[in-house]
Amino acid sequence: MTGVQGFFPPKTATGRSALVPAPPWHYSGDLLTIEYRTDPDRVRDLLPEPLEPAGTDPGAVALIWADWQSCGPSKGELLDPVRAQYKECFAVVRCGYRGRTYSRCVYIWVDKDFAIARGIHQGYPKKLGSIHMTRPHPYGPAPRMEPGAAFGATLAAADRRIAQAVVTLREPSETNGFVNAHPMAHHRQLPAIDGKGLALDELIASGAAAFEGGQAWSGDAELDLFDAPTEELAALTVEEPIGAYYRQVGVTWDGGTLLERGL
Repeated sequence: MTGVQGFFPPKTATGRSALVPAPPWHYSGDLLTIEYRTDPDRVRDLLPEPLEPAGTDPGAVALIWADWQSCGPSKGELLDPVRAQYKECFAVVRCGYRGRTYSRCVYIWVDKDFAIARGIHQGYPKKLGSIHMTRPHPYGPAPRMEPGAAFGATLAAADRRIAQAVVTLREPSETNGFVNAHPMAHHRQLPAIDGKGLALDELIASGAAAFEGGQAWSGDAELDLFDAPTEELAALTVEEPIGAYYRQVGVTWDGGTLLERGL
């Protein structure tokens, strides 16, 4: 494509139309995390070879709502909020690869196209959805970060609600949970144009190049999952609650490492 520029299509002479800029990508956001245990076989069903279930607590799941502001290196998106702000909800499990434990996103919904584009590059299985979550605020009726504060969150896809939650804060916490606390092990895959196998088949690992976070809070959660014709999140049934958390964070993502290529 000599003469055209852009990290991601559409590529043009200037590169200005590209859906996302080249990394690093920076994120500031609020995370509402609910952890629980499901049937470990349901997790195993979502792990392709060569990944295997985590050696401990293989049925642990984290369902995470996030309200983000994001930007590329120029940070220009922050002054053009339609290009910076988006929300997502994603389900994370843990898995093993060559004796090491990784986190893996098995489902994720976002509400902006540029977030889907980044997910294609990173190996996140992103789909469009409708995501809403209560925002804290120090004035008026919104909840403060204090004991007893309640936060609601909903997720819908293709006009159908598939998850809803209420988290009530209890106390400050030293952790924001453990399921999403490892490097991510994801697949970057693209079917070949002739339908014969994959043109791109990589197992990669990635994580935060930089991270900072505010005080985490733990609490109690009410979580409901609903079946839908095109979604399978409800198969990760809630068998046992683990915990719930709220935290504000800042993250930078700047690439990953190749673990192996498919044959």
